[in-house]
Amino acid sequence: MSLIKQLWLAISLITLLSLGGSFIVSTLSARHYLQQELAVKNMDNATSLALSLSQMPKDPVTVELQISAQFDAGHYRQIRLTSPTGEVLVERKYDGRTAKAPHWFMAMVPIETRAGIAQVQDGWRQFGTLQIETHDHYAYDSLWAATVQLLWWFLGGGLLTGLIGTLALKLVTRPLGRMVEQAEAIGNRRFVTTPEPRTREFRSVVRAMNSLSGRIHTMLIEESQRLEQLRRQTQHDELTGLFNRSQFLNQLDAALSRDDANGFIYVVRIANLTGMNQLAGRAKVDEVLVHLAAALRTFPLPADRIEHGRLNASEVALLTLGEDEDSIAALDTLTTQLRTLAAKELPGAELRAAAARYATGEARGTLLARLDGALAGAEEDGAAHTVLANAHQPLHTSVADWRQAIVNALEQDGLALHRFPVLDLAGRLMHFESPVRLRMAGRWLNAGQFLPWAARCGQIEQIDARVVASACAALADDPTGPGLAINLSTEALSSTRGREDFIATLKAHRHIAHRLWVDVKESSALRHPVEFRMLCVALSALGCKIGLKHAGEDVARFAELHDLGLDYIKISAAFIRDIDANPGNQALVRGVCTLAHSIGLKVIAEGVSSHGEASVLADLGLDGMTGPRIVENSRSSGDVSRDPAGQAMTSQ
Repeated sequence: MSLIKQLWLAISLITLLSLGGSFIVSTLSARHYLQQELAVKNMDNATSLALSLSQMPKDPVTVELQISAQFDAGHYRQIRLTSPTGEVLVERKYDGRTAKAPHWFMAMVPIETRAGIAQVQDGWRQFGTLQIETHDHYAYDSLWAATVQLLWWFLGGGLLTGLIGTLALKLVTRPLGRMVEQAEAIGNRRFVTTPEPRTREFRSVVRAMNSLSGRIHTMLIEESQRLEQLRRQTQHDELTGLFNRSQFLNQLDAALSRDDANGFIYVVRIANLTGMNQLAGRAKVDEVLVHLAAALRTFPLPADRIEHGRLNASEVALLTLGEDEDSIAALDTLTTQLRTLAAKELPGAELRAAAARYATGEARGTLLARLDGALAGAEEDGAAHTVLANAHQPLHTSVADWRQAIVNALEQDGLALHRFPVLDLAGRLMHFESPVRLRMAGRWLNAGQFLPWAARCGQIEQIDARVVASACAALADDPTGPGLAINLSTEALSSTRGREDFIATLKAHRHIAHRLWVDVKESSALRHPVEFRMLCVALSALGCKIGLKHAGEDVARFAELHDLGLDYIKISAAFIRDIDANPGNQALVRGVCTLAHSIGLKVIAEGVSSHGEASVLADLGLDGMTGPRIVENSRSSGDVSRDPAGQAMTSQ
C-alpha cells in the first residue's frame, strides 16, 4: 500500500474516531439540555394555564375553549384535565406531523421529558388536575440537524486535512522518488548521483548512495585511464606518438571492412633517410620526424575521420575515413607544407608523397601495392606534388551531380537495407546489422560510397528517415523475427529536427521499437554528448536498444558513458584484427570487457575475420561477434546474409 493510501486511511480512521467521540459528547449534552428545557416549559405552561382556568367560570364549554385555545397556540403533544376522582374532563392530543429525524436516530437518542402538572382551583375547592406535555419532534429535529452539521464539518475537515497531508507528503517524499530511480539505476549498473534532500533521514541515505556512485565513477575513470595508457603503449610509436605500423594497418583493415568505407591513404617518405642520418645525425632526423608527425595532424578533417601512423623509419601515413570534394587538393597542400618544413629543418631531405583512394572490400595488399607503385613513381620523377595512384573513380565528382543522382535513386525506391548477422558465443542470433544500400547506375552502392556526398548535399536527414522507416516496416512484417540494428548518422544525432523526426517515427511504431537496435559511432557520441544523452533518454523510454559502434578509440573517456543507459558497445575491428597474435590488444579488449560489464553493457566484436580471432575473443569476455567469419558461419548454418540484389555477402 502506498504512503498516500496509508495517509488517507489514517486520516479516515482519526476522523471517524473524532466524529464518534464528538457525536457522543455533543449529542448527550444537547439531549440533556433539551430534556431540561422541555420539562421547564411543560411546568411553566401547566402553571400558567391552571392559573387562568382557576380564575374562570367552570362551565364545561368555557373550560374546553380555554384549553383548546392554549393547545392550538403552542406545540403540544397532549393537554389533559382530570377531576379529583380521575375522570377525564377535557383532553387534546396531537397525532399529526412527525419528526424529520430518522426513526433509528430517535431510537438511539431517546428524549424523555417530564409532563408539567398543576392544580386547577374552583374557589377553595380543587376542580381538577392539569397535565401538559410539549411535543418533542422539534427537539429531535434540532438534535438531528446539529448532528448532520457536525458530520459535514468533520467530513470537510477530514477531506481538507487529507488534501493538505497529501500535498505535504508528496513534498516530503519527492526525494524518495529520486532515491528509487537512483536505486534502480544502480541496480542496472548506471551509477548516477542525485541532489541531497533537506529531509535528514532521506539525506543520509542519498549521501550514502551518492558516495557509492562516486566511488564507482572514480574507479571507472581510473580504469579508463589505465586502459588508455595501455593502448598508447601497445599501439603508438614512441617517437612520434602516431600509430605504430601494426596498429595503423589494423586501422586500415578495419576501414576496408566497414560498410561506410571510402577515402584516401596518404604516405610521405624521406627517400634519402640513410644519407640524412649520416649527414645531420639521427637525433636531428628524429626531431624532424616529430615535426612532420605534428604537421600531419593538422590535416583539415575531424579527429574521428582521420588516422595517423608511422609505417617504418622513413614513412609516415595518413588515413582519411570518408572522401571530400577537396580531398586531393588538401593532400597537395599538406605535401607542400611538409616539404617546406623538411627543407627548412633538414636541408637536402627528399620528401616524396603518394595517395591512393580505397573502397569497401579492397584487399589491403592490393591497395598498398598501388600505393607503393605511386611512391616509386614519385621518387623516380622527383615529384614535388602528391602522386595519386590509379584508383577506383567515383561515379560523380561534383556536389550537383551527386545531389541529382541521390534524388533520382530515392524517387525510384532505390534504397534498401542489407543484413549481417550478429551472433552470441553460443552461435545464437542476437540481431542483424542493417547497413543501407543505394541503387545508382545499375548497381548497389554501400554507405561509404554515397553517404559522405549525401551529407554535403544536405540529404542525410532524408536518407535517415527512409532507413528508420524501412527498418520499422521490416520488423512489422516479421513480428517473430530477430531485431535489426541501424546506424544513426552524426548529422541526425546533432540535429534537433533529425532527432525529433527519428523519435517520432519510432513512437508511431512503438509496438516494434523494442526490437530495434540503434548504433551510434563512439566518436559522434563523444563529440555531441548533450544530444546523445537526450537521444538515450528518449530511446530508453521507447524500449529501443542503443549502443556505440567502432568503440575503443577513446577509452580514456569511457567513464563518461556510465549513466547514459546504453545497452551495448561494438569494439572497432581495428582492435580485433589479428588479435590472436597481439597480446597488447588482447589485454586492452579484456580490460574494455571488464569495464563494460561492470556498468551493465554487452560487448560485441566487429570485423571478426578468422577462426583464431573468434577463439581468442571468446576467452576475453565478449558477448557477441560480427564480421566476415560470422557471415561464413551463418551461411554454413543456412542463415545467409544477402544484399538487396539477392547475392550472398561475406564482408562488412
